[in-house]
Amino acid sequence: MPELAPERIVRLEHDAVVLLDQRRLPVEEVELECRTAAETAEAIRTLAVRGAPAIGVAAAYAFALAAERGEDLEAADRVLRSSRPTAVNLAWALDRMRGDPSRDHARAIHEEEVERCRRMAAHALELFHPGMRVLTHCNTGGLATGGYGTALGALRAAWERELIEHVWVDETRPLNQGARLTAWELEQLGIPYAVIADSAAASLMAAGEVDAVATGADRIAANGDTANKIGTYGLAVAAAYHGIPFYIVAPTSTVDLAIGTGDDIPIEQRDPMEITSRFPAHNPAFDVTPAELITAIVTELGVHREPYRESLAAAAGPRTAAVDIAPT
Repeated sequence: MPELAPERIVRLEHDAVVLLDQRRLPVEEVELECRTAAETAEAIRTLAVRGAPAIGVAAAYAFALAAERGEDLEAADRVLRSSRPTAVNLAWALDRMRGDPSRDHARAIHEEEVERCRRMAAHALELFHPGMRVLTHCNTGGLATGGYGTALGALRAAWERELIEHVWVDETRPLNQGARLTAWELEQLGIPYAVIADSAAASLMAAGEVDAVATGADRIAANGDTANKIGTYGLAVAAAYHGIPFYIVAPTSTVDLAIGTGDDIPIEQRDPMEITSRFPAHNPAFDVTPAELITAIVTELGVHREPYRESLAAAAGPRTAAVDIAPT
C-alpha cells in the first residue's frame, strides 16, 4: 500500500522548511520552500500546510532554522504562534522548541507525531467492525499530521484489517479539504470512498448508509468539548439524532487542559472572500462540538469516554513524558 512519507509532507533542509503545497493538490504536487519564520507562518496562514499536528511540526522546523541562523527567536516565536489561533499543537510545539531549538529536536517532534498517529490507529480498531461505512470530515490523513494521520489513519488501519468497507468524504466547505485532500489520500491508499456535499451527510444517515462518524480535532478542552473544522458540530448533532457513534481521533498534543470548556477556545475567522467576492459573508474556520455529543475520544494513550474531564486528565497528565519516548 503506498505510503505518503513524512518527509514528502514537511521537512527541514539545509536552508529552508520544505512543504508539499496542499493548496495545489490534487491537480499537481508542488513543493514550497520557506526560508524564514515569516514565510513559514504565511504558509501556515494560507493553508499551504494545514492540520493541527502538521502545522506544529512546520513551526518547529522554522524555529530551528531561525535558531541556526542566530535570528531573534522571540520574534520568530511570535510570528509563528500568531499564524493560526485555534490549533493548540502550534503553541505546544513552539513551547517545546524553546528549551532545545535544534533541528534534531524538531525532527524528533515530527517523528513523535507520526508515531502517535500509529498508536491512535491501533487503539481505534476496537471501535470498528467488519462492513462499516464511516463518514469523515475535512482532512485528517498524513497531510494533516506530517505522516499517517489521525482519524484517517484510524480508517486506514481498519481497512487493512477488513473492518470497514467504505468511506464517505465530506467535501468540507469552503476550501474543499475533504474533496481535494482526503479523497486524494484515499485514492492513493486504494480505500473505497465517495465525496459528498456537506449538506448531504444527514440524509445519508437517515437512509441508513452511515455506521459511524470519525473526525480529527484542532483543540480539545479539559471537559472534552472539541474544536474542529467548521461543519463538525452539525455532523455530531445529526449523528446523535440518528443514533450513530461519533468519534474524535487526535493526539494528546491537541488536548488543552488549560481550557476548561469549548467556550474558551479561540475560533479563527477567515477572509470572507473565501466564500464569496460579491456578498457579505461570515467565515469561521472551526466550530465546537460539545462533549456530550462525542461517543469516544481516541488518543495515542487509548480510547477515552465520559467523563472526559477525568479520562482526558489521565491522558494529558503524562503528556510531556509520553512524547519524550523515542519512537519505535
